[in-house]
Amino acid sequence: MDLVKALANDKRLMILQWLRDPERHFPPQRDGDLVRDGVCSVFIADKLGVSQPTCGEHMKILSHAGLVRGKKVKQWVFYQRDEARIAQAKELLSSDW
Repeated sequence: MDLVKALANDKRLMILQWLRDPERHFPPQRDGDLVRDGVCSVFIADKLGVSQPTCGEHMKILSHAGLVRGKKVKQWVFYQRDEARIAQAKELLSSDW
């Protein structure tokens, strides 16, 4: 059910798309590598045009579904896609019931 909830929102789908190629969609970061460490939630919130708490809620839903992983760097949380879980989700959603 977490997976369906995570994928049922256009903003969360955009986040997943952006995180697929973070160097194309986000500026360089001072405290972490976009690919190795993930994207700072501040950049995600700015790109979405939402507040930090709203972005945090989107990221929490994606995390609970296992589609992204968060990594704390200093006082920030950096997010990246969990490609193995995304592949499982695609397989699950495309399988015959």
